[in-house]
Amino acid sequence: MKNELIMAINNICVERELEPQVVFEAIESALVSAHRKRFGSGTNVRAQVDQRSGEMKIFIEKEVVEEVTDDSTQISLARARAIQTTSDLGDIVLVENTPKTFGRIAAQTAKQVILQRIREAERDAIYQRYQTRVGEIVHCTIRSVDYGSGAVTCTIDGKAEALLSKDDQIPTERYRPNNKLRCYLVEVERGARGPAIRLSRTHRGLLRRLLEQEVPEIYNGTVEIKSIAREPGQRSKVAVAALQPGVDPVGSCVGMRGVRIQAIVNELNGEKIDVIEWNPDASQFIASALSPAKVTTVILDDTVDNRTAIVVVPDKQLSLAIGKEGQNARLSAKLTGWRIDIKSETEAESEGLDELARELAAKRTRLAMARARADSEDILSVAEQLLSVDVEAIAAETAEAPAMGYAAEGEYEAEYDGEYEEAFVGEAAPAEAIVEGEAAGE
Repeated sequence: MKNELIMAINNICVERELEPQVVFEAIESALVSAHRKRFGSGTNVRAQVDQRSGEMKIFIEKEVVEEVTDDSTQISLARARAIQTTSDLGDIVLVENTPKTFGRIAAQTAKQVILQRIREAERDAIYQRYQTRVGEIVHCTIRSVDYGSGAVTCTIDGKAEALLSKDDQIPTERYRPNNKLRCYLVEVERGARGPAIRLSRTHRGLLRRLLEQEVPEIYNGTVEIKSIAREPGQRSKVAVAALQPGVDPVGSCVGMRGVRIQAIVNELNGEKIDVIEWNPDASQFIASALSPAKVTTVILDDTVDNRTAIVVVPDKQLSLAIGKEGQNARLSAKLTGWRIDIKSETEAESEGLDELARELAAKRTRLAMARARADSEDILSVAEQLLSVDVEAIAAETAEAPAMGYAAEGEYEAEYDGEYEEAFVGEAAPAEAIVEGEAAGE
């Protein structure tokens, strides 16, 4: 009988992936509940189960006193020393009180306690197991589909239950019971009926994990994913960069004849994926992000908490740059983190973007001056000097230092007409001398 108990406990631990100690603690708790049900709950009861032999014992805590007034909670000093030789007055002694039988009702109570404790331990084990897997891909099997709400109930590894809500589903996919899926594990929370596991097929992390599985260079760290922009089921853009010289990041992700990227496209139900090489130069990165459209010029305005890029494209490329329902422009903005305003060459010429580029160059010059002086001057004095700077002086500095203007970014070539050059006629010193004079005065 005792060996059968140990065998049953081992089977439970294997089937439900529980530690043996958890099951033994559940049995001990059940024995305490059964004893209190049978003999009353007025005493402190402890239970012990030998994990080798399966022998079960129940003990009652009693206080050592000189004169016993309550036999259920007290014990004389002589009897206490017979059990434990070091006992003294006021100590607590464990007295064995294992009954031969508990009765039918107490046994039923013990059964319910054991089942409840094992169920709680199993839920806690599932929570701990999948809490550490948040942010990973899990293999699921569809158990049922609620066609009213659109929610899909899945089982992970045949054990844990998870939910794939309507918002986390790819719109172009159709889900049927017993279908196999690979989903992104978003979060795990404790619930009244066990852990609540949320899955997603639309999360950007799913595309990132799929790329790590299909592209060894990304998994090894040779190629890094800089950013991802995704519209599930339709199109995605991925910016990658090589961390090792001589490695083609785009070619590594695409693979020979596109086999690597095609495997991911098939997993995402035909979702188109554009792989773009990341560039530290924001202008070139934005131009690459708008592919397949060809970009003529990129004008950046990031001076005062405003990350806006004005992109000029050929007239015939305008619709291609914007994309269907603005999809290409939206994805490019998400990928780069810039607000993108796309204009045709005709619109740019009519709106006079040359003048806007000059103004932005002047703003960059102003910020560069502020950064150079901020290390050695008080912020208030820097602000006063910036406000007193003449507009012509800023333009002169821009003309003398084209590397700070738009021409250095490949947007425009520095061209000055006769009227612009006449602004400097009659001045005592060129722009460089003015700047040096201000530095000397400081």
